[in-house]
Amino acid sequence: MPPTSILTVTDLAKTFGTEEIFSGVTFQVAEREHVALVGVNGAGKSTLLRIVAGAEHANGGIVARASGLRVTYLPQEARFNSDRTVREEARSAFEPVLLTGERMREIEVAMGTAAEGELETLLEEYDRLQSRFEAAGGYDIEHRTDEVLSGLGFSEEQWEEPVDRLSGGQKTRVALVKALLADPDLLLLDEPTNHLDLEMLEWLETFLRSWNGACLIVSHDRYFLDRVTNRTLDLAFRRLEDYPAPYGRFLTLREERMARRLQEYEEQQAFIARTEEFIRKYKAGQRSKEARGRQTRLERLERLERPQEHDALSLKMGSAVRSGRVVLHLSPLHVGYPPEAADGHGQAEVLVRTPELEIERGDRVGLLGPNGSGKTTLLRTLTGQLQPLKGRFQFGTNVKVGYYAQAHDQLHREGTSLSTILGAQAMSEEAARTYLGRFLFSEDDVFKPVSALSGGERSRLALALLLLQQANLLVLDEPTNHLDIHARETLEEMLGDFDGTILFVSHDRYFIDRIATRIWAIEEGSLKTYLGNYTDYQRQLGRREAKAAKEAERGPELVPVKSVKEMAPPSAAPRQPDGKAQKSLMQAERDIAKLEGKLNELSDALAVASIDADVDALARLGTEYERAQTELEEAYARWETLSAQFELAAGPAPSR
Repeated sequence: MPPTSILTVTDLAKTFGTEEIFSGVTFQVAEREHVALVGVNGAGKSTLLRIVAGAEHANGGIVARASGLRVTYLPQEARFNSDRTVREEARSAFEPVLLTGERMREIEVAMGTAAEGELETLLEEYDRLQSRFEAAGGYDIEHRTDEVLSGLGFSEEQWEEPVDRLSGGQKTRVALVKALLADPDLLLLDEPTNHLDLEMLEWLETFLRSWNGACLIVSHDRYFLDRVTNRTLDLAFRRLEDYPAPYGRFLTLREERMARRLQEYEEQQAFIARTEEFIRKYKAGQRSKEARGRQTRLERLERLERPQEHDALSLKMGSAVRSGRVVLHLSPLHVGYPPEAADGHGQAEVLVRTPELEIERGDRVGLLGPNGSGKTTLLRTLTGQLQPLKGRFQFGTNVKVGYYAQAHDQLHREGTSLSTILGAQAMSEEAARTYLGRFLFSEDDVFKPVSALSGGERSRLALALLLLQQANLLVLDEPTNHLDIHARETLEEMLGDFDGTILFVSHDRYFIDRIATRIWAIEEGSLKTYLGNYTDYQRQLGRREAKAAKEAERGPELVPVKSVKEMAPPSAAPRQPDGKAQKSLMQAERDIAKLEGKLNELSDALAVASIDADVDALARLGTEYERAQTELEEAYARWETLSAQFELAAGPAPSR
């Protein structure tokens, strides 16, 4: 038996003034169905969601809901004031159930003094209310509230904070908590992954995958859509198309559908051209009657439209000077805020502690960590905007840094898009407008003040500014924020072709998987390094947790580790070489140890990828393994040469 439809939308149309946003939009949502709504920025996704929620009116069409349907709508940014605490506001999602509980307590008090006839009436009401309270999960309210608050990143200390003191992003998370706790029949979510770190994202995915209600979700997070939804609605060119598949499969189906439509269009155009040629050739000859018949059929032919394609960003990095092999070297570093910027009581606030690290030319490092863990602070430190609290870092030879700030701090709000580009590089106004056109700024758009641009427009302008710098080290803080899926894919292609080095922060796991070759993860204030992309990192975490659990059961195993120094000639051990020779030899030993560790990590990652039959990961990690092996052989050769030079310089060993 097919699932029951709970929402039916028929021929929906919406215009703003003379501009048509969409028309003829028709679809249904069945009970327990999880549906994605996708499309470029400005396609009308949020408008459609608001109309379905009843928060906005359409210009035409019908939105029909099943009788008694409970709907909860979460907008992109929650704007509300409340004098309640975070926990009180979250519990307000259960208001009808809580009112039932209050009435039950009132009856309990009344039953103590009620007469016999009144007591029976009260008992009947109490039984009805208790059944309703239990069915609505009233006895589980406290546990459910605490579980969702914790899952979405609110600590127990924050539960008692007044909502009015929260940031905009925190208020939106409180609104998401309430939406999930409301347990509606249909949940409408507009960009629910905004303001969530990776841990919160994974919790939300797990929650929604096991949730039995229906949902209609607008999101640019492709990984999230693939894991949570099983059907995709594509809003494009004022029309809605339905695909019975999650996002990844939808891309393939859409490509096939567009290719088929293009072929049908081209075949019809060829038929029209042949028919018109026949009519032109025979309209006045012996076959004129046949020509007129073909003319009539041609006039009645329903013409197919050529499939439309969205304008795409044109992102191309200019040629940059090649940097040295080592792009960035960090000594053990403490990053955070000095006493005067922290608590004002002489106590510095250390957010991140790093070991000694290097980024080499061609590395693509993804910096991960919970919200507030210090990711942006670390990037601002490495780009010279903040001083390290302890330690130092140094860029390599010919390194030129290009920085993309999450809040677009590099843009002057009082300027325009055109003045921003002209101020960054000397060029004619015509050339600047042509350049901005590659980033989808056209006609009068270039004269709009930066302060009036949308989040997506500011992101595109910031990218335009970044590409002018011709940097060979890109430091990117959430570069995909405010970009729609098409723009994100274009950015990924550009960064994939970039022959320099990248250090970036992102919550877009699909983006991290496409770009990263290694991960820096902030874990409890310390930076840990992992080889591979986000998927590889998750595998390594899983293996580490499994190993820790196993060791906890049987106790730790002692594994002897062979030191590089064990390979040194016996005569070299007691000697004290001169300072320069000693430093070179010690550096060679450190290089060998680091490369051996890297090969061990790669070997583990390859083993896991082999078990998972992940062909892409095997190819990528195999290439990385071969490169590391070559570097290790070179390091051994360098160590042997330095060791031999030292022996010659030191002379024969003293006799014993």
